[in-house]
Amino acid sequence: MSEISVAVVADDPLARAGLATLLAAEPNCDIVAQMSLADWLADLQADDWSDALLDGIVWDVGWDSVTTLPDDEPFPLPVVALLPDETAVSQLWSLGIQAQLRREASAAAIVAALQAALHDVAALDVDFVTAVQATNPLTANTLPDFAELTPREQEVLTLLAEGLTNKAIAHQLTISDHTVKFHVNAILGKLNAQSRTEAVVQATRLGLLLL
Repeated sequence: MSEISVAVVADDPLARAGLATLLAAEPNCDIVAQMSLADWLADLQADDWSDALLDGIVWDVGWDSVTTLPDDEPFPLPVVALLPDETAVSQLWSLGIQAQLRREASAAAIVAALQAALHDVAALDVDFVTAVQATNPLTANTLPDFAELTPREQEVLTLLAEGLTNKAIAHQLTISDHTVKFHVNAILGKLNAQSRTEAVVQATRLGLLLL
């Protein structure tokens, strides 16, 4: 996956610092800013964002932040919202935030969701899908059919999302490089993907990578 430049938004300073540290450990994630929700919204109001500098936002919503959001203004950059439960899912979806995970999601899942958002692909925690479908029933019919992955293919897919090479995957799963290549090709075929990145994006869209 290509490197992405990320700003971390959270009202709780400890949560903000912890999330930034977690994401900074990911090889394809560059943390370029940390801020509170108020600072973020102020910058949005001032249109003080540089697309050349920043690819997207990872926002730890917390329990109360949603009440201060604008009612009808979509966000200009891809956003991954980390939520404690499904309460605010439909509201955030209506504002164009289509990448929504639980707060306890892994760093790899967060980065995969942001990569999906950069490709205009929705990435939802499986428990949030119902809330979105209630807002837009057509959503249930927008995902393509795909052949079910085997348990081993699911393991390989998860490691692909973490950016591991075939050799690293083989070492972690204690299988041969040739076997990993076989599984990767099977995953690409089942997900109708032309590349590893496209496979991760498609899998995220289908909810296969979200924890």
